[in-house]
Amino acid sequence: MEIIPLLKKEFRDEYETTKKFLVSFPTDKNDYSPHPKSMKLMPLATHIVEIFGWPEFIMKNENQNFEPGEYQPLLLTSGSELLQKLEESYRKSSQTLDNMQEDELEGRWSMSVSGKVILDLSKYEAIRHALSQIIHHRAQLGVYYRLNDIPLPGSYGPSADQQNDY
Repeated sequence: MEIIPLLKKEFRDEYETTKKFLVSFPTDKNDYSPHPKSMKLMPLATHIVEIFGWPEFIMKNENQNFEPGEYQPLLLTSGSELLQKLEESYRKSSQTLDNMQEDELEGRWSMSVSGKVILDLSKYEAIRHALSQIIHHRAQLGVYYRLNDIPLPGSYGPSADQQNDY
């Protein structure tokens, strides 16, 4: 079984679902957070769209080392910027997946904080981890939407907001 076509399909499916969420992004709630320890809404959504670019980064690098004070998160301010970044990130990773060979998934990739390894994965596992992160954080986004009475699109079937549509 070839894995790359499966990864491409998963990324495409998660891209389509994520795009539905971002179409109704409430820019007037960029700073909303359900708890002081929770990310604010816009940084959470920005993080999701950035993760779509991880496969490209993973395949071009062997490590991501976060040093305190060095990482500068991307700052977006509108739903249209989120959609644009989603398109860009997805396109880059799609091209990466289109142009790679199965054996490249066997390489290693790690993530470190101040030189301490917190993840050490095969490139395949790292890409799957990215998909899991997209799903996890999009679910958080859905909770934020629900807490603000923003109708949810379906992810893997109709949402409670769409029940009467089917």
